[in-house]
Amino acid sequence: MNREHDSEADDVERRGSLLVLACLAPIVGALSGLVGGFFRLSLEYADAWRDAAIALARDWAQGQEYLGLLIVAGACSVAVAVAAGLVRRFAPPASGSGIPHVEAVMRGELSPAPLSLIPVKFVGGFLAIGSGLALGREGPSVQMGAGVGHLIGLAFRCPWPIYRVLIAAGAGAGLATAFNAPIAGAIFVLEELVRRFEVGIAIAALGASAAAIAVARLILGDMPDFAVQTFTMPGHLADPLFFALGAVAGLLAVVYNRTLLATLALARWLGRVPVELRAGVIGAAVGALAWFAPDLVGGGDPLTQRALEGGELLAVLPMLFVLRLALGAVSYAAGTPGGLFAPMLVLGAELGLAFGLVCAFAFPDLGVPPTAFAVVGMAAFFTGVVRAPLTGIVLVTEMTASVTLLLPILVACFAAMLVPALLRDVAIYDALRERLFERSLTPSRSSRSRRD
Repeated sequence: MNREHDSEADDVERRGSLLVLACLAPIVGALSGLVGGFFRLSLEYADAWRDAAIALARDWAQGQEYLGLLIVAGACSVAVAVAAGLVRRFAPPASGSGIPHVEAVMRGELSPAPLSLIPVKFVGGFLAIGSGLALGREGPSVQMGAGVGHLIGLAFRCPWPIYRVLIAAGAGAGLATAFNAPIAGAIFVLEELVRRFEVGIAIAALGASAAAIAVARLILGDMPDFAVQTFTMPGHLADPLFFALGAVAGLLAVVYNRTLLATLALARWLGRVPVELRAGVIGAAVGALAWFAPDLVGGGDPLTQRALEGGELLAVLPMLFVLRLALGAVSYAAGTPGGLFAPMLVLGAELGLAFGLVCAFAFPDLGVPPTAFAVVGMAAFFTGVVRAPLTGIVLVTEMTASVTLLLPILVACFAAMLVPALLRDVAIYDALRERLFERSLTPSRSSRSRRD
């Protein structure tokens, strides 16, 4: 496999191939930014519509709240079941995050998803996440971006080495669009999708991410995703505390990974139950939760923002963490489109804030606000789950526009990588990619021979 990749990298790094990539990658990025930008905008409208529908049902069912509850739970059940049905019937690779499938395509283990994936991922993600499932927008954005790269590669009849790079560039552009984080999108391609530095892929990823952000900001604006206070540089006396936060994040990342995989195993054990029925039950449960606590469902950006502002009590944070962890695992098992990044960031921010509040109580003269630990916790928990520290560090830095916490983030991510490694825990996307083959998805023939 390495010899094959070396040969493909040599093919891409020829002068003519680099010029082709320099021309095609921005096209892939611009289209990915357009698709991802409108997808993200649609989810913002879906969240507003869901809240408005709940308020309307409350007004309509005054004195008979159970009727309003049934209406909301039923509507969410139907929407999630339809999303799962679209995936099963028209584009099975659209299930879940989609990042493991893109990784498998990059390795030549699976064929690229059919072009029907893009509308299925868009509509299915809108229905599922809009119904309140605790799933992220980045998984659909990454896989739709890869689909755009696939489409451009077919349209220009590119040979497999260039075709493969365009898929990777589109995936990175999708991540960049999802979080308004162009550098993180390019790094994600090299660190997670390819796991090696290739000049051609680096050029394409940078060009695609830049073009994607240029287009997406016309739709979404150019403000960072999260507003945080301006932090002063923490003193070195706080470094052991950031290391401890990273170790705790690494340990809880192992719990998160194993909980998610156990939930998926349970869903597989219930394989005789139609996927639409299973998804409908999950949708109904999430709809019921949305009726009683509308702020707790969905991708979770408001929860992350609240944690970054220090707006949660220490007594509440452990319950919120456990609830969101369980909700995320159950939501992912529904088999609808939806990613893991955004829910992970919620958990990391809540963990960091709780840790920071404890430190503020135990060390009142420390001089580090609890919200600084929330920012660091986002990067550390992401690193512990995904094992992509560079992506996590840059992603959180771009999303919060905070550079003064880089050293604490490095210290925490070091510990967050160390603990799962010592416990021999498998990174989540590696484990999910293995499940693709356990589900008997037939691997493709060598992608080189297919494209040649």
